Amino acid sequence: QVHLVESGGGLVQAGGSLRLSCVASGRTFVIYAMGWFRQAPGKEREFIAAIRWSGETTYYTDSVKGRFTISRDNAKNTVYLQMNSLKPEDAAVYYCAAKPSAGGWSMDYPWWGQGTQVTVSS
Repeated sequence: QVHLVESGGGLVQAGGSLRLSCVASGRTFVIYAMGWFRQAPGKEREFIAAIRWSGETTYYTDSVKGRFTISRDNAKNTVYLQMNSLKPEDAAVYYCAAKPSAGGWSMDYPWWGQGTQVTVSS
């Protein structure tokens, strides 16, 4: 089992920045990749970005390319999502997730955090 805890959400003005963190604990040695997702009210959960637990491979959905950056610190078992140039449409609950095997970047994540709220004022 892998446990994930997100932090760093909050209220920010449009154009501002936030950095989300996700700390993994438990059987972290089984992690192959970690991802960030978001869900706005009335909308389906949306894949944002993912990163290999080892190596430098990253993947982003088109809507955040050039604005969001995913990174990790293996020594701290932590993955980050740096969000710049935030827009009102970025407002959502953001979740981190972990997966134990390769496959599609946006799917097959069995472990999830509780989520952190991001609010963007216009």
